[in-house]
Amino acid sequence: MDADGAFRAYHPHPGLGLDAIQHAGYPGNWWALATDNGKPSGHPVVQGKTDPAPGYYVSMTALFNPGNPNERDPRRFVDAASIPYVVLPPAGLKHANLGDFATVINRRNGKISGAIVADESAPSLKMGEGSMALADALGINSNPQTGGIEHGIAYVIYPGSGNRKPRGLDEIVSISGRYFQRWGGSLKLNSCLPYGFNKN
Repeated sequence: MDADGAFRAYHPHPGLGLDAIQHAGYPGNWWALATDNGKPSGHPVVQGKTDPAPGYYVSMTALFNPGNPNERDPRRFVDAASIPYVVLPPAGLKHANLGDFATVINRRNGKISGAIVADESAPSLKMGEGSMALADALGINSNPQTGGIEHGIAYVIYPGSGNRKPRGLDEIVSISGRYFQRWGGSLKLNSCLPYGFNKN
């Protein structure tokens, strides 16, 4: 589960953020928070009264809106609470780009969701994560601290399909759906998976 980019992902006081602060880094190495010097070594930036969640830290994603130059603006990043996105490890990003479209399938219940590649995970993870919104769409517990599942999820990524920019929910759903059908849809997916899947 990934809460990065959500306006209430992390808070200075333990227990108030959607996710545990250690998932954003630690003093001297903040990898998921905007900082006052723009580097991991800086101090985390707290949202002000005109931001979506005053008092919470500004949580970042690797994919951001290049048209918004303000690195301290939480709206610059992809909101995990409202946008279905996938997180790929560095090895995965050798084949796909941030901003590419994807289709994600929960093989346990047959639910399918469009998504966008919006963040990068640690090199040690063989596969990445999914945003809270993606988990909701797939019928998975979306609590960043207690939710998620480790097996039964299939990813179909469409390399080169994006423009390296964030997209709106409707656009993600419609475009990824077209790519999925063009790729071969459910029939192609069943031929790729050892046990197939059942679409509800």
